[in-house]
This record gives sequence, structure tokens and C-alpha cells, in this order.
Amino acid sequence: MQVIRRNRILRQSYAVRSLVAETILSPNDFIVPLFIIEGAGIREEIPSMPGYFRMSLDLTVNEVKELWSMGLKSVLLFIKCKDELKDNKGTEALNPNGLMQRSIKAIKDACPDMLVMTDIALDPFSSYGHDGIVENNQIVNDATVEVLAQMSVSHAQAGADFVAPSDMMDGRIIAIREALEADGFNNTGIMAYSAKYASCFYGPFRDALDSAPGFGDKKTYQMDYANRKEAVKEVLMDVEEGADIVMVKPAMAYLDIIREVKNAIDIPVSAYHVSGEYAMIKAAAKMGWLDENKAVLESLTGIKRAGADLIATYYAKHAVQLLNN
Repeated sequence: MQVIRRNRILRQSYAVRSLVAETILSPNDFIVPLFIIEGAGIREEIPSMPGYFRMSLDLTVNEVKELWSMGLKSVLLFIKCKDELKDNKGTEALNPNGLMQRSIKAIKDACPDMLVMTDIALDPFSSYGHDGIVENNQIVNDATVEVLAQMSVSHAQAGADFVAPSDMMDGRIIAIREALEADGFNNTGIMAYSAKYASCFYGPFRDALDSAPGFGDKKTYQMDYANRKEAVKEVLMDVEEGADIVMVKPAMAYLDIIREVKNAIDIPVSAYHVSGEYAMIKAAAKMGWLDENKAVLESLTGIKRAGADLIATYYAKHAVQLLNN
């Protein structure tokens, strides 16, 4: 046999594989989601997300400082609203002294260089658990967009670096951009959940925030998982309306969508390695069916290889520890 090219030469040792690796993970790739609750000294493990916690603001601040010391540079904030503060219009979302607004201020005071991103949607604040205002069992678009724009300005006033609308209402990116500009927040970024699919993989997240829909589902505003071209259309519209970063969510079952989006635009693409994807790895590792550490790095590398510039993942801290070792 006459061999012209021996491809295995570039695989024969760890050193050479490292030299020629096409996709390299680093702490700069990760966005860390944080779940914040009222109170002090509270750290509650989320049953469907083993090893991940809801924390009161004081402990969250300590966590942010630790994340920064590890080289993680961005957090994405979610808050658990008390039931008595929920209503159909998400009134608490606009409270300048609300938990989200206080959290932004506290984190920026404690760690000014940490990039703070904030969730923009009504479901944590809604008595119906939907991302928008409900009228006659329908989620109304335009009235919801008005509230989302006000919510974004409120977060910017508190010090948020980026707002991250996750609602999938039509026209909300341009409305948010115009509202931010009108209030002088021309440096506040928008990370748009542009291709957010109606997925079963969000279940543990909804447990974490008690934000499951009280009726029906979210298929009238989140995307049908059967569709690919629609994702590109949604992304292009959000870019045109002023998004600075776009997101594909979930990630692992949507690697083809991440690549399609990456090929279609010239701004950063993020992907959300969601709670159900996290929980599946945890469950399989607990049963001894796979090596958790290897599965984490392989999964996150696959998401980046598909085209994600940024990855929101509950495994960010774990991944950095693995990379450092």
C-alpha cells in the first residue's frame, strides 16, 4: 500500500492534537445564568438541576466575585418573583426597587467590570406564567412590547450592560432600541433571543423560577422546532431592528440552526445550553452511563464548533475548572 497522506500524524499525541485543534474553549466563551431570590443567606438547590442553586442577592454577589476570579466575564440574571407580586401586566417588572433592579445595582457595585445581562420577559412576573399580557386567553403582542421596552429602560437605569429579550414577541427589538435611545442609553446592548424554539428542554428552568404557563403552551410565540428557514428570517429581522447579539435556544438539538445563523449574519451568535440539556447530562452521569466531565467539554465544544461565539450554560463554572486542569 502506498500512502500519500497520513492523516493520523496530526492525531498521534495530546501535544499535536492541541496544536492543530480547530475549536478552542475558554472562559471568554461563557455566559453564566444566575437565579436570584428574595431573602438573605439562602442557597436552594433546584431539584431538577442538581448542583445548581437559587441564591439570595447577598450570596449571588459573592458568587459573581468568584466567577470573575475564575475568568468568567458575563452573567445573565433571572429573578424569582413572589406570587403576591405577580399580575397579568408584569407590574413588578417595572419596579425601580424590584429584585432585578436591586440585583443589577448590587452586582455592578461589587464587581463593576462584570458584564451584566438581564432577562426581558414577563413570565417570571405574570400571574399566567406567560411571556406576555393575556387577553381572552390570547397572548397579545403590541401591549406586551410596550411593557418590555419600559422594562429594558428600567434595567438600563439600574446599570445593566445588555438586556436580553427572551419573549419572542414581534417588533420588540426595534421598540426596545428606540426606548433605550430615547432615554439616553445608547451604549446599552441587546442580546436578542432571536431563534427561541418551543422546546420541552426548558422544564427544569421553569421549576427554578416557578414560571410554567398557567394555561396552554408557548407555541403561539416561540418557534416550531420543525422549522429551520424561519430561524434565519427571525434573526435577520432582529439584526435589522438593532440587536447586537442574537441567540439560538436551545443549543444541543439545534446545532444546525446555530450554523445556519452563523452563516447568515456578521454579528456575534450566542447559544443557550438549556436546563434540560444540563439535567440530561447530570442524570446520565449519576447512573454511570457517561463521564460527566468528558460530556461537558464535548457538548460545549460541539456548540462552539457549530458557530456559537458565546454560550450561556449552567456548566460554565464546571467547564472552566476542567479547562484549568
